[in-house]
Amino acid sequence: MSSAELPFSPAAHRNAGPILDVLNGVWPGAATLLEIASGTGQHAAHFAAARPDWVWQPTDAEPRALPGIAERCAGLPNVRPPLHLDVVEPWPAALGRFDALYCANLLHIAPWASCGALMRGASTHLVERGGLALYGPFVVDGEPTAPSNQAFDADLRARDAAWGLRRLADVEAQGRSVGMVLERRIGMPANNLLLLFRRKA
Repeated sequence: MSSAELPFSPAAHRNAGPILDVLNGVWPGAATLLEIASGTGQHAAHFAAARPDWVWQPTDAEPRALPGIAERCAGLPNVRPPLHLDVVEPWPAALGRFDALYCANLLHIAPWASCGALMRGASTHLVERGGLALYGPFVVDGEPTAPSNQAFDADLRARDAAWGLRRLADVEAQGRSVGMVLERRIGMPANNLLLLFRRKA
């Protein structure tokens, strides 16, 4: 598969730089990172190339996505072979522990149960005080939702009734129930947020 034939997400291309800028400040040193829902592998390739001191483990629930991720990350010695991982199924114990987990644009295109499953997996597979970075659009109580996000939410729910933008308060509650505490909320371009959770000691 040539680079021109690889799956490509314009949104992932646009947001890779701003997300990396934040993550560089959050995880400034060497780290092992588990990515959930790697998709096209663009973030894995971009982040790993920029940070050779990060060991990156991409995963995806869709088996047919794995060859494309592997091809895109070929030549990056700090990217492990991609693994099949569906957050709502039991996570393989062989995954081990990671310093950090990263997940972008999953919760709004998956059933709500994926949020609790993600938080449980993070609590199990993060080292003590390890971090989870969760990126995407959210609904924040008491704050106006951008018209573009309202339209996006309506489109998602029309496509699948189980999809849609999630309330930040609900996501935070799911994390708190398994010892994942929201530490920071960072505004990102295009009305997205980057949420930083920490596994309690």
